[in-house]
Amino acid sequence: MNDYGVRSMVAPLTRVAVRAPSLRGDYAAAHWEQPIDGELLLQQHRDFVQLLRKLGCEVEELVPVDDMPDAIFTYDPAFITPSGVIELRGAKAVRAGEPPLLTAELHAAGVPVVGKLTGPATADGGDLYWLDESTLAIGRSYRTNAEAIEQMRPLLAADGIEVKVFDLPHDLGPEFCLHLMSIISGIREDLVLVYERLAPVALLQALQHRGIEILSLPEEDYLSLGCNVLAISPGVVVIPTGNDATAELLRRHGVDVHVYEASEINKGEGGPTCLTRPIKR
Repeated sequence: MNDYGVRSMVAPLTRVAVRAPSLRGDYAAAHWEQPIDGELLLQQHRDFVQLLRKLGCEVEELVPVDDMPDAIFTYDPAFITPSGVIELRGAKAVRAGEPPLLTAELHAAGVPVVGKLTGPATADGGDLYWLDESTLAIGRSYRTNAEAIEQMRPLLAADGIEVKVFDLPHDLGPEFCLHLMSIISGIREDLVLVYERLAPVALLQALQHRGIEILSLPEEDYLSLGCNVLAISPGVVVIPTGNDATAELLRRHGVDVHVYEASEINKGEGGPTCLTRPIKR
């Protein structure tokens, strides 16, 4: 059996790639909130990785890279399908070097490369969300454009996967990062957490059509990345600190919630899904 392949947001996460931060880099230019406690950032990332291992994940620790502050967010530069990895192309200039680097590392870890975005196509992994095992939702956003979606369709169709496109709102504009996964996280096959105020109506209808229960994110937890929840397995999740209302909401619905300290990591606007590139689910 292959030790790679993903077609779900919530199936047991058995193998995952992470990258510790390098403290050499222009974090301000990458739009990280300032100031940053570098040593605390490193410690919080180490503790996060330890939590993943405690929960049963095989963690592939990639080498930190200088001058790429966002490289710790390994979900975005490459995407893994049932057949292998697709190299994406980021629209954020400071992340331009990440897709070929991560794709090469995943290939070295035994994951075949099945394609790459070219030309004007741009896409971030944060706009790619598995609605079910045969349907990938793609958010058309300031980071993910129509050309990327058209290039990905045949790559996904080879695995029998249909693409559904959902337009994201302007919100705070192109300089800020609103991904599809900023407003939805899978919890179980039949349960999702959604920030409904910014959710596309068609996405809510697609969830309802599939019989998936929607939990509405408490408003006070949106800016602290409360909607960024990583499912380790169905009903077992990891969430950043500072989202007590969301953690309580999930626990009331029978979810096993694990919390990690995230004061410094959150300054890069990335939660636990952003910090992980699932290799095998």
